[in-house]
Amino acid sequence: MRSGDPLTVGEVAARSGVAVSALHFYESKGLICSTRSAGNQRRYPRGILRRLAVIRVAQRMGLPLSVIADAFSRLPDDKAPTVADWRRLSAIWRADLDARIRTLTQLRDQLDGCIGCGCLSLKECPLRNPQDALAEEGPGPHFGAGPCEHRKSGKAR
Repeated sequence: MRSGDPLTVGEVAARSGVAVSALHFYESKGLICSTRSAGNQRRYPRGILRRLAVIRVAQRMGLPLSVIADAFSRLPDDKAPTVADWRRLSAIWRADLDARIRTLTQLRDQLDGCIGCGCLSLKECPLRNPQDALAEEGPGPHFGAGPCEHRKSGKAR
């Protein structure tokens, strides 16, 4: 095999650590694309390995496949993305990742503080959501209702 030859699905799976079924799934979602050989077998360009690495890292960061696909739609299909292409992709995700970091930091700090203040009697803890008051914020979990009043006053319960 020459260094410029396209890769088979098995070669891509072995080199990327991504299961063949996942490769087919990613292709069905438009994240990656292949051509077909004369025998109707999938063939992938070598640049697919970089895309797969980015997909895996983005998924570990919690980005949904739809967000990854949207960002990839801005990359060229006919050639390997350039450094500038990857920088643009990074800029697209930066604000979202910064917001996630802020949210997770807030949750970590709130949990540390609540556990330390001893208010987990569920009478005063801001994480408890009495009478489902946070339902007004929409579906799903919510936190960050503010610091525990006991911690502010220095009293533990």
